[in-house]
Amino acid sequence: MMRTTNILLVEDETAIQELLAYNLEQSGFNAMQALDATSAMSHITNSLPDLILLDWMLPGCSGIELTCRLRAEPRTRNIPIIMLTGRCEENDKLLGFESGVDDYITKPFSPRELIARIRAVLQSKALLSDQEIVHAGGLELSVTSHRVSAYGSEINLSPTEFLILHFFVTHTEIVYSRLQLIEILWGTQVNLEERTIDVHILRIRQALEPFGLDHLVQTVRGCGYRFSGNMQTANVNTVIF
Repeated sequence: MMRTTNILLVEDETAIQELLAYNLEQSGFNAMQALDATSAMSHITNSLPDLILLDWMLPGCSGIELTCRLRAEPRTRNIPIIMLTGRCEENDKLLGFESGVDDYITKPFSPRELIARIRAVLQSKALLSDQEIVHAGGLELSVTSHRVSAYGSEINLSPTEFLILHFFVTHTEIVYSRLQLIEILWGTQVNLEERTIDVHILRIRQALEPFGLDHLVQTVRGCGYRFSGNMQTANVNTVIF
């Protein structure tokens, strides 16, 4: 018997919460509900959800603050988080991704889009290979624990950043456009902005920079991105920024 996917819905507006919970249940998910960060942490302490739907504007502790808290704890750092918010400015989206969310959905949105984005984030895990440990360019990635280390020192990445880096490490020296990466990692049913890839790549590079490995993820002018396991990069068509 297949286990039901548990989704923690953190939303302080009761009417919206009930509507979202109904759509989740209708789509075969088990919806756990919390009105604020304190209630959410109580749920998480008792049982880790498979995914969290998180409103930005919460009483007491914002969704951004809660995300940072979850990403800082080893037990919760790998829970996929989708932020639901009315804040649609680019700077808000960047702040959301920088805090560690895996997807960012602005209100209003359709239930169909939400379910598609949830399934895309959950299904992206299936792209990880069965090989438990992979190595490239001084990096070591553990699939089972979702941990990344450089020369023995652990690097903190969000689940989506881990997914992207793992994909690159297992597909070296191949250039992928932003659209290709979105379709490969999230599927064709999800309408994600290509800017989302740029933000995740930036965060991956920032995490690798202290170890001198940020050059491994390269921007290929006019094409997209590639991962090079070589310690030297000398292609004039490649820009690293």
